[in-house]
Amino acid sequence: MQEKDIKRLVKKQLKKEFPHWSRLTKQEKKKLANQVLEQVTSNYAFDKEIRAPINELTGTASLPNGIISVTEMKDFIRDSKGPLLNLSRFPYRKPLRDPELKAVDELLDDAVLNRLLSTESYTPSMRNLLPCHFFRAELLKSLKYPEFSYRKYCKDVLNKLESKTERIFVHLPLHKKLKIDHSQLSQFRSGLSIKHMVNLISYIIYVLIQSGKIRGFVSICGVDSSELPACCSPVPLATVNIGDKKVRIYSDLDADCGKRRKKRDKSEYFVGYRLHTLVAINPETQENYPLISLVAPGNHHDKLFLPQLLSLATAIGLDMELITADKAYADAEQNEAIQKDFGVSVITPPDKKVKLPDNVDPKTHAVYIDNMCETPMEYMGRTDKGHEFKCGDDSKACHYADICPKYREIPVDAGIFGQIPDQVEGIEEVRDIRKHMERAYNLLKHREGLEPLRVRSQHGVMAVATFANISTLLLEIVETRKSKKKESQQKLALAA
Repeated sequence: MQEKDIKRLVKKQLKKEFPHWSRLTKQEKKKLANQVLEQVTSNYAFDKEIRAPINELTGTASLPNGIISVTEMKDFIRDSKGPLLNLSRFPYRKPLRDPELKAVDELLDDAVLNRLLSTESYTPSMRNLLPCHFFRAELLKSLKYPEFSYRKYCKDVLNKLESKTERIFVHLPLHKKLKIDHSQLSQFRSGLSIKHMVNLISYIIYVLIQSGKIRGFVSICGVDSSELPACCSPVPLATVNIGDKKVRIYSDLDADCGKRRKKRDKSEYFVGYRLHTLVAINPETQENYPLISLVAPGNHHDKLFLPQLLSLATAIGLDMELITADKAYADAEQNEAIQKDFGVSVITPPDKKVKLPDNVDPKTHAVYIDNMCETPMEYMGRTDKGHEFKCGDDSKACHYADICPKYREIPVDAGIFGQIPDQVEGIEEVRDIRKHMERAYNLLKHREGLEPLRVRSQHGVMAVATFANISTLLLEIVETRKSKKKESQQKLALAA
């Protein structure tokens, strides 16, 4: 963790002393990065314990105050519809002809959006544009024009009076040329706090629950990550070795070098961020809904973000039972802490490197009391010490019945005796459901425009990822892009 702490200190110092970092030339950035990195490394106390919280070491924001949970959202929406908060200045009279935009528009309330996105200093008087207009502009780009740059999107779509459908959706007037410049959208994204983004997601999840797609209690969720290459040079400004690790400083201070999954046409490494997403999965229809996401530098291990995602999900008010994930999350100690703190079981593929306990069949995974026993034991459930098994022979014909303890406990590990052991029926089906999560990431990256990235900072990436997440959920609600074949398959699955 020392290399993470050094990178944290360097970023903190550069951002504090050079607030206009992006305006500096490449040579100036390189010189300053080397100076600060050398200074921090020479003064760093390697023998002291690292006390920085995990979110600072991994480059993610802490859990903010003022989060509105899904259960509180109903009262929040009711209180937002008073006459003083109905702030949409340009009521549109012409109906939306685009069926998809019309369906999405009916799900959103401008009064709620303005209140969710307001700050203590927010005064709506004498404003031409309100937060709901900027929100709708960002949402429209994610829905219809993800491949456009922001400059082209504002110039060729939003600011043309001929684009009546788009301006009606954003709630801009059709009788005068009120513009939304790309610089205004940039300021809007940079002004969004983590609290704003989380509350927006909470609002959309509430709409998703009201639509009947998911319930407040989500039985199975999945978690995974995907790489997002940044819009910066892959050559670091400064580098230093800390043991067998490297600290790299890039022109985008928050970005870092990570290892991507094997791709046929891409290099093994990338410079940028990872998108860590919690996805709700319907076990009956295999439909999946990306609920919340975190954006972090690409060099951190995936398992570090599972507790952070669950803390965020708990703050929103999501109630979960199982988390299915890949082998990167197979950490027995961490998953035990998650079970204790959140009441959620983490299901991962068994780690083949974990040694089987004594008297466990390597092929069938049947558990026996000792090497003389011939009757497999039955799984009884969890205890404070691990998994409890009892003798499966009720005939009382066993020669060792008088001296046999008949009970055995096996500690939880990262192998076949994970949070839920392989002896439980249906565990393989839960692991297989995880494969359906690939669709959610493909939609976020390719349909909603997260790849390639159009912004240059981690905060901007987090804002764009939030709007991509919202777009995906809204499209899943209105179902305007679902093929007829998929609809029939879903109906058959529900009927079965």
